[in-house]
Amino acid sequence: MQKISPIPEFTVVSPTAEIRPALHGWRAKCLQRLVRLEMPVPTTVALPAQTVRTIAAGHPFDSRAILAHFGEAPLISIRPSPENPDWGGPGTILNVGMNAARHAALAARHGQEAADTIYMRFVQSYSTHVARLDPDMFEIGKPSAAALKEALRQYEREMEEPFPEDPARQLSEVLRSMARAWEGTSARLLRQAKGAPAEAALGLVVQAMAQGIGQGISGAGVIQFVDGVTGLPQVTGRYLGQSQGRAALTEAQSLYLTRDPRGPSLEDLAPEVFAALVRHGADCRVRLREEMQIEFTIEDGHLAVIDAIRVQRSSRAGLRIAVALAEDGVISQNEAVLRVEPRALSELLHKQVDPRGTRDVFGQGIAASPGAAVGKIVFTSDAAQASAARGEPCILVRRETAPEDIRGMHSAAAVLTERGGVTSHAAVIARGLGVPCVVGASGLRLDLKDRKLTAADGRVFREGDTITLDGTKGEVLAGEAMLLPPALDDSFRKLLGWADQVRDIGIRANADTPADAATARQFLAEGIGLCRTEHMFFDEDRLVVMREMIFADTSKDRAAALARLLPMQRADFVQLFQIMAGLPVCIRLFDPPLHEFLPHDREGMRELAEALDKPLSDVIRRAEALTEFNPMLGMRGVRLGVVLPEIYAMQAQAIFEATVEVARMGAPVVPEIMIPLVSARREVELVKTHVDAVAAGVRVKSGVNFDYKLGVMVETPRAALRAGEIAQHAAFLSFGTNDLTQMTYGLSRDDAGRFMGTYVSQGVFPEDPFHILDVDGVGELLHIGAERGRATRGDLTLSICGEHGGNPESIAFCRSQRFDYVSCSPFRVPLARLAAAHLALADQVPEWKIATKS
Repeated sequence: MQKISPIPEFTVVSPTAEIRPALHGWRAKCLQRLVRLEMPVPTTVALPAQTVRTIAAGHPFDSRAILAHFGEAPLISIRPSPENPDWGGPGTILNVGMNAARHAALAARHGQEAADTIYMRFVQSYSTHVARLDPDMFEIGKPSAAALKEALRQYEREMEEPFPEDPARQLSEVLRSMARAWEGTSARLLRQAKGAPAEAALGLVVQAMAQGIGQGISGAGVIQFVDGVTGLPQVTGRYLGQSQGRAALTEAQSLYLTRDPRGPSLEDLAPEVFAALVRHGADCRVRLREEMQIEFTIEDGHLAVIDAIRVQRSSRAGLRIAVALAEDGVISQNEAVLRVEPRALSELLHKQVDPRGTRDVFGQGIAASPGAAVGKIVFTSDAAQASAARGEPCILVRRETAPEDIRGMHSAAAVLTERGGVTSHAAVIARGLGVPCVVGASGLRLDLKDRKLTAADGRVFREGDTITLDGTKGEVLAGEAMLLPPALDDSFRKLLGWADQVRDIGIRANADTPADAATARQFLAEGIGLCRTEHMFFDEDRLVVMREMIFADTSKDRAAALARLLPMQRADFVQLFQIMAGLPVCIRLFDPPLHEFLPHDREGMRELAEALDKPLSDVIRRAEALTEFNPMLGMRGVRLGVVLPEIYAMQAQAIFEATVEVARMGAPVVPEIMIPLVSARREVELVKTHVDAVAAGVRVKSGVNFDYKLGVMVETPRAALRAGEIAQHAAFLSFGTNDLTQMTYGLSRDDAGRFMGTYVSQGVFPEDPFHILDVDGVGELLHIGAERGRATRGDLTLSICGEHGGNPESIAFCRSQRFDYVSCSPFRVPLARLAAAHLALADQVPEWKIATKS
């Protein structure tokens, strides 16, 4: 039996030492890699997590054994080293070992001022972070002999003992303080919020001090070789003479690194040192396979590399860095794909608030649609359209949006609502349009009568005031913030091209208009998975005709009104087919209840009565007759097609005539027609009979033969359960997970936001089921529907087309169920393409591990 060697209490970092990230942490492992690259790293000792936990528990520890590695008069620093750098940790303590004798030696070597500064900073740091004394007591002014004396006196008065002189005692107390700080409740909660497991452990690194203070060229700084916001090659960082640690990043008098007309630089001051740093950066990039930020110290002209961390970066910078590393052969294309989180792509498709600018936040809500926009406040859709006509960007502010607000949302640069959740009307439409949106901003008070918006802090914003909306963070900012442009550059296209080479599920787009379809093509969607035709009817000229149809008394009159809509629908479909250039287009037949097309106030009713030349009382009476107690479960979807077949007949004719017109242009297409809200086989049979008859009539009249596919949108639990018999008449089943989730849970997606946060926080639901697909409940219905449908029809095409289609978790479930494709909002297509690639690569190489963090 092999004997397992015990873990040493500490290990000196050397090229061959056994340093493991899981035991000693990321910083210890990174320092070992720097040592292997022959960089000038000061002597370093790594304490594993097991030792740190022993120290936290109060067990004795031999600090002198560590100090023996640092000479007779040690001066050291202690840094945290958790397994993951994002988990944070206690602050670094510098100059441990400083005492009266070391102070005198430093004064003789570097001068009294430098020695006083080093000792003073250590006393301040030790007193506040180790002894836990009040920091205000040690804000004594600029370091000097007098200030140092006063700091030592304050310590002795508070602790009732002199400041410790023994380096071993100092080290023991610092280690104990840092170990216990990591185990504290507040620190545990903070790192769990960053994604760390509850049992996450801490390693510690003890390193010889490189002073940065001396007679010759001395100082400290940080350097990196890419811009953290853009990802472009650029030397950035700062250097501060006569300093330690990262003081250069905060001091105004710090120097530039490269030659700069604005002031002195390190390259001018110490060109050999600067050249060495450039070499070290290049070595890190190639050998560590990452862009690193190097922390360095110069002592009397001699360079020391103290640490290196992965460059902090924005989403756009992360993508550009990954692609550049792959193009240079440092990492593979597949690894570059895996280094970019799919959700990070959302930030690249739209303008974003520049993180380097100031943020005056006056409102907070739910980040419903990513991106940022600057514009003037408007409170109505009409005002938004008028603003767009003048060429003035605007932010549409509503209590909540309704279908009649769609034109205003098209015109606005961004949308803000007081109510709603991630699947409310405003959120869904905004994501489809690619418009930044914040919903559920309940801290804001909207007064439509006085046309003003009042913030929680009392500030009042009126119509015409300029604000900035950040749909990525869910914040509303006062004034005009600095914005970054979208990052749809060559790097973006290359990465997604690499992703497409490995993914194994189709990605289509939900596109309701030709503009949506154009966006879908721009993002290389493989077709349209859901075209909601009703959105085409909200244009002003069509809305009038639609209302005439609603108020028609007979089938003949309805058909006459619909005949006026026919050429408009046909033109829409011709455009869609042309834009998609032969790719599949799935058109959902009319779905919403008719009352959505009617005005909701008396003034609107009066205008409608004038337009229709009818008495106001007749208009009000008809509107009341169409009112339903629960319209989303009432006369909508296929029920309209069965009761009022003229609507679906007109749409089918428009689709087939557009098919013929495009075929005559030399671009044949096989349209897919989808029946919404089906719950019974007989519904499909009735609609199919009408659609087949219309297709036959168009074939005879045009003399052109064409094919089409008829399918069903599975949105009711019964449709999923009866999928076997429904599939007898359907070429495809597309699961509409928005309504299916709503009906499975018995929840209104527009109202769930009021209590969903409480439900998730108290563990009733693990996640908002409208945001993340519920694989246990709704997912089981998808599984049942897919299995029963396939059992009836082996060539049945399966997909989802609800809001979940762009979520990585939902895509993973669809792959597991062998679905053919997912369909999502156009601006989520890139995310879905990348997420599908991640899943495929994880299946190919389950053990794939990438050193994304050094």
